[in-house]
Amino acid sequence: MVEYIRYAVEERVATITLDRADRANAQNEPFLQQLNEAWEKAAADESVRVILLRAEGKHFSAGHDVSAEAIRDGSFNRIRETIPERGLLGIHEWEAKHYLGYSRRWRDIPKPSIAAVQGACIAGGLLLAWPCDLIIAADDARFSDPVVLMGIGGVEYHGHTWELGPRKAKEMLFTAKPIDAHEAERRGMVNRVVPRAELDAEALALAREIAQMHPHALAMAKRAVNQTLDIMGQSAALQSCFDIHQLGHASAYGQTGEFIVAGMDKVKSHS
Repeated sequence: MVEYIRYAVEERVATITLDRADRANAQNEPFLQQLNEAWEKAAADESVRVILLRAEGKHFSAGHDVSAEAIRDGSFNRIRETIPERGLLGIHEWEAKHYLGYSRRWRDIPKPSIAAVQGACIAGGLLLAWPCDLIIAADDARFSDPVVLMGIGGVEYHGHTWELGPRKAKEMLFTAKPIDAHEAERRGMVNRVVPRAELDAEALALAREIAQMHPHALAMAKRAVNQTLDIMGQSAALQSCFDIHQLGHASAYGQTGEFIVAGMDKVKSHS
């Protein structure tokens, strides 16, 4: 089996590395399964106090892999065969587990997590970065969700409004244009911006600094902030917006017989 994810632990920091640089770390089904396994391994390891998510290559992640190869080898062809009997329940169930479900699980792991982001972080790439507690961005990082071009109102994990505020979230979605690292920092989505050459060193230094803190105190600090967000409605909103996303798939299927209305060529031109 091809290994898409690397995992290492040193000085109380678990480093999870996206290692599919030849495809800009696009996420096929095995990639996501391996990534979740790494998160779960870090969560279960009592010696780990901080989780650092980083990526090899020029780009953090080009998002979901919707290439012909990925569709052929993944679950979507099988799901399509169930439509006469189950309607679009199959795609709802699959995305609820692999997209929304994984991202919510990573968000709620009771250990601080840091994403180190360089280059493009497109659509599904946001589902990897947003669940992390802190984001360190290289000065060449850019964040985008061009899924409106596919006939859908945004990716499966709607962090947009929480991360950027409502008006900037709408602009991001309506225009399908990327937000650069400095704008993301001004909006509070990114903690700090560093030169590309210093990204890994800066992120690791921060992880090691946090790893010196008491693990119970870290877990409770994270719970306090996440619980506050949930009391404000974040958890319910994420679920509601996921259901709206599924309505987009239904609309696309009704129009085209496919789960999206446009191909990746159109999306890439806006990223």
